Amino acid sequence: MEFYLDTADVAEVKRLAAVLPIKGVTTNPSIVARGKRDITSVLEELASLLPADSTLFAQVIAREPAAMVEEALKLREVIPELVVKVPVTHNGLNAIKQLTQLNIPTLGTAVYGAGQGFFAALAGASYIAPYVNRIDSQGGDGIGLVTELQKLIGLHCPDSKVLAASFRTPRQVLDCMLAGCQAITVDPQVAEMFLLDPAVDDALKRFDHDWSAAFGTLAL
Repeated sequence: MEFYLDTADVAEVKRLAAVLPIKGVTTNPSIVARGKRDITSVLEELASLLPADSTLFAQVIAREPAAMVEEALKLREVIPELVVKVPVTHNGLNAIKQLTQLNIPTLGTAVYGAGQGFFAALAGASYIAPYVNRIDSQGGDGIGLVTELQKLIGLHCPDSKVLAASFRTPRQVLDCMLAGCQAITVDPQVAEMFLLDPAVDDALKRFDHDWSAAFGTLAL
């Protein structure tokens, strides 16, 4: 299971990497733009603070296949092991096929349909990213789509992985993992929701109270 943070906030990654068992970081143009920093410096900083076996993802901005490939090559000059995110469009599929022939790993992104994602896997994408919450927000069934896509890939493209993205609740994340997803990327705030439960704090306070009442100290 690969667990990623979906952010370009270097400080947040540094803080949470010390706590959570993350495999790496995914970014996209909107996330990077919010930080108003160039992608090169962001990727370099992330690579410097994460373990050597971590994986980073960055997305191409270009829309024509040749320009997508050229941009992917430039990104790989910054981070040689980078996984290049490519939107799954007609041109994107063309670029994914070309990058696969160059042995450059890709992630097919902006996936809103199981068939769309499956085409990306057939084109050679290492990862496929369905947008779970965005699909739900449009009246669709994000978890259902993930389940279908996971089955298609398991049957026909076992070398590809569903990397589910776009979450608002921990429940959505858990349902994707229960559907068999081998990779997940979540916003830091959603990631922390797994650990932020008032009942946990109450339990710890009760332990402290009972122990200190019996022994007069919190030390063993």
